[in-house]
Amino acid sequence: MKKGIPNHIAVIMDGNGRWAKARHLPRAFGHRKGAEALRELLKSAIEIGIPYMTFYSFSSENWNRPQSEINDIMGLLRRYLQSELATFHKAGIRLKVIGDRSRLADDIVLLIEDAERQTLNNDKLTVVMALSYGGRQEIVEAAQRIANQVKSGSLNPDQITENVFEQELYTRDIPDPDLLIRTSGEMRISNFLLWQLAYSEMVFVEKNWPDFSKNDLLTAIGEYQKRDRRYGSAAETA
Repeated sequence: MKKGIPNHIAVIMDGNGRWAKARHLPRAFGHRKGAEALRELLKSAIEIGIPYMTFYSFSSENWNRPQSEINDIMGLLRRYLQSELATFHKAGIRLKVIGDRSRLADDIVLLIEDAERQTLNNDKLTVVMALSYGGRQEIVEAAQRIANQVKSGSLNPDQITENVFEQELYTRDIPDPDLLIRTSGEMRISNFLLWQLAYSEMVFVEKNWPDFSKNDLLTAIGEYQKRDRRYGSAAETA
């Protein structure tokens, strides 16, 4: 039954490294297991009937990690984009990638563009991958574009509204998340979708990302369904 299912769930996939460390394995192995968890979760999302999911895959701050780990993550990303495209098509998944592509390798950018183009008309589930993404930078870039429009005379300052501003964000054609899930027990949003999460419900899960399952997703949705979303208004009285 789809009643009460969030229209858009955002996920901070945290804990790959901790998962690997607890098993005395290299961090790269944790990232691979995290990719497997993502693959399974997308199947579950389609079964449940979730229209949109956004995943925090690689933040702008993650570029500060050791180069060897960055290389492992980028190699995994290449393989994922190449291996999952056919699966996305078969499942009806549309892929959209947000973030600063200028820092990504040229071949990865080409793989992203090809995947976005080929899946554009799929409509079972829209998967948004945040790569080389930072919420503050997204807002700054949107403000710069609006400032340039004002400077050129194509936009009057009085015409700047929330809706106008949202059209300059990476997510301009995506509804704001209803629910944010973060794994690994951390309780912060870490520069993720700062504008878009303004009224999202948040659920923090103790499990590390590679252990996150369909049952955990259903539990988080159940918690969301208990919440009274008032968007700043007063609670209704009997």
